[in-house]
Amino acid sequence: MAGTNAVTGTRPGFATICAALILACCVIAAPSLADAKAGDLFGYKATPYSGLKPFPKWRKVLATYKDRPGDCVSGKYNRCAHQKWRALIEEWRSLPKEKQLEKINRHMNLFRYILDPINWGVRDYWEIPKEFFARFGDCEDYAIVKYFTLRALGWSAKDMKIVVLQDVNLGIAHAILVVNYKGKNLVLDNQIGQVVDATRIRHYRPIYSVNEIGWWRHKP
Repeated sequence: MAGTNAVTGTRPGFATICAALILACCVIAAPSLADAKAGDLFGYKATPYSGLKPFPKWRKVLATYKDRPGDCVSGKYNRCAHQKWRALIEEWRSLPKEKQLEKINRHMNLFRYILDPINWGVRDYWEIPKEFFARFGDCEDYAIVKYFTLRALGWSAKDMKIVVLQDVNLGIAHAILVVNYKGKNLVLDNQIGQVVDATRIRHYRPIYSVNEIGWWRHKP
């Protein structure tokens, strides 16, 4: 679920997250997370909700992302790729936080973009990191692997959100990672090579965002 990929030039389809968008827009729940304003993004107000029941794909990712990575020789899932990821995490651990964000965004954006129907034979599939490294992925998969890389480096879940949104320039759905750092919402996007302040982006309309703690619905 993204626009044209910054590295490969491929263009994803809207269908990959239609189901997720419809689900998020239809769910009714009672707000229970404290600071709604902290979730405001791209000029849209955020209403916080507790629990992750509306997001089974994200719950499955959270439950399985630490699974055994497999071996180096058999099967499609390659432990070597997972090991290289762990080695990079250790390499980046001593860097200043701003540099960690830059390194992660740049490195993950090098991986090839591929649509879920081609990659998995289903409309929408949310990958754990070992699947991304073995088979590449689409926009929410870039956001997910960046999220868990930062978590492994010690970043707090409360400071990060995977944001599903509408790219109004391209007229398609997209997903990004937003990190709150020093009071700024910084965007890690597979369509943008640099880490940028969310206030510089005018063509994104957030629909919902999610992390390990809860989720937020975004409205004007």
